Amino acid sequence: MSKDKIKVGIIGLGAIGDVHADAYRAAAGAEIAAVCDISDARLAEIGEKYKIKQRFNDYRDLLKTDVEAVSVCVGNKLHREVALAALKAGKHILLEKPMAMNAAEAAQIVAAGKKTKKIIQIGMVRRQAQQAKIVADYVRKGLFGEIYHLRAVLIRRRGIPGLGGWFTTKAASGGGPLIDLGVHWFDVSMYISGLWKPTSVSAMNYAKFGKDMRNYRYVSMWAGPPKYDGVCDVEDYSAGLVRFGKKASMVFEIAWAANTEDAAFIEILGDQGGARLFDGKPLTIFTEHNGQIANISPLNNDSVNMFHSQAKVFIKACRGECPPAATAEEGLTVMKLIDAVYASSASGREVSI
Repeated sequence: MSKDKIKVGIIGLGAIGDVHADAYRAAAGAEIAAVCDISDARLAEIGEKYKIKQRFNDYRDLLKTDVEAVSVCVGNKLHREVALAALKAGKHILLEKPMAMNAAEAAQIVAAGKKTKKIIQIGMVRRQAQQAKIVADYVRKGLFGEIYHLRAVLIRRRGIPGLGGWFTTKAASGGGPLIDLGVHWFDVSMYISGLWKPTSVSAMNYAKFGKDMRNYRYVSMWAGPPKYDGVCDVEDYSAGLVRFGKKASMVFEIAWAANTEDAAFIEILGDQGGARLFDGKPLTIFTEHNGQIANISPLNNDSVNMFHSQAKVFIKACRGECPPAATAEEGLTVMKLIDAVYASSASGREVSI
């Protein structure tokens, strides 16, 4: 291997760990030097697939090697522990979403990053979508005018993952679809709009389907099959209103299960232009041109692999060539917003952030 390659380790070899390995393999400046998982079978499978010789069951042993950076792809409950250990060991980290179980844990990671001066990139991969980059560029150049409202909707008719497993166990995951899916939608909404100072939220969470596990009807299940002797103590639907002071607002609906059609989109409204992203349609900018109401359809390559793009940025950031694609401070803001949604629903009132 060329000496200019960044040696990378991957901690956690579940589905997302495999995705990270594939992305590093496609990144010209990366060498996957070590992997770690508690499963010997998974270690052997991924190790052989990517021809990785250094394989560990304990992440602390991986951190003793000469890897310069690590992807943290373990379960949510272990994010803080592994991230802090990696930073203390002098490693740059690409930390999968959600950043941590809550904002207090995320703040500890931010503080550790500042102390060690190591790169922390949060796995907010939806930012790498061409639609998101195009709209963010329009906003930065002032072509949408003043941004005053956002809509963030991601609804699955029946999409509770791994019912009864760690996804639906609050002590292991931190929550339901809000922390699993909403984390992406909140991040990319604030990224494209530039609105990074949410001030309050009024929200309601509901648990209408998963709590009665044996009567939950579904067609397929990510991370399944169900574990009926397990736990489901998280929400399956979350909705609310976020204020960005008196400047702007955002409404959101995030659900794993609901008696309605699947829906996924982010809508951004400015007084000179707007757009709807991620709805499965070609990107359209709604605006005015030459005194007429007009739609603009930017030509873009939606086939770009977002995880490959994310890995390339991370490797460049480790070399000091650019900032990370999603910073730890931004990850902390997202976690503060998520915490406030849970607090608002629990208290039945608007909560300041």
